[in-house]
Amino acid sequence: MDEETVDVPGRLATLPLFGGMTRAELDRLARGCQLRRLAVNEMVFRVGEPCRVLHVALEGQIKLFAGSSSGQEKVIELIGPGHSFAEAMMFSERPYCFNAQAPAPTLLLTVPKANVLAGISRDCRFAMRMLAGLSSRLQGLLQDVAAYALHSGPQRVIGYLLRDHDGAAHPDPITVPLPVSKATIASRLNLTPEYFSRVLHELQAAELIEVGRNEVRIRDAGPLSRAARAPSARPGGRVRPARSPLPAR
Repeated sequence: MDEETVDVPGRLATLPLFGGMTRAELDRLARGCQLRRLAVNEMVFRVGEPCRVLHVALEGQIKLFAGSSSGQEKVIELIGPGHSFAEAMMFSERPYCFNAQAPAPTLLLTVPKANVLAGISRDCRFAMRMLAGLSSRLQGLLQDVAAYALHSGPQRVIGYLLRDHDGAAHPDPITVPLPVSKATIASRLNLTPEYFSRVLHELQAAELIEVGRNEVRIRDAGPLSRAARAPSARPGGRVRPARSPLPAR
């Protein structure tokens, strides 16, 4: 995508957050917006910096993470194309409390805070969509906390692979792209990279998935979904081959 040819109001119209806005409203919202091309590992912002814009990923991936003084990091969320992030910081008048980085080549759109606030004051539907987005992100974070406490490593990995699919309703093969490193995904799931790779290897040995360089191919989501519910997926268990019946919990 060439930044100079991007129709910013048109792109805004495709985003759920700005759905239903008229062209005139989108044109006002687009004034002062900027497109930013990010190289691999380039930072979007760091902890402590002020939040003056709404960020929207148009291409690539954004990694939200917390870091320690020793250099360790914990991935909080991975933001894909079409999604906004860091909205809460913009409304709270507080500086960023986490970092944002592009783990892959990324095109980012920034919308000035003043434009967002003006849009909210003109249209309560915009405010409701913003609240819905924030609520969805909060719910996702709460689900993550529950998963870390209650789900085994295999269950978390399978949940990640099937996050956009209902296993019982998608018997056809599924390709899950891995746009970031396996270490980044492992951190997102609160697993070590070594354990994450081991789970993928076991799922592949069980003939439930095929692991490529930048993707995972799922032959049939049904058996994989059932594997997450089986006793063998609990802590200390091993994933069983797909040709052997998997007992239900």
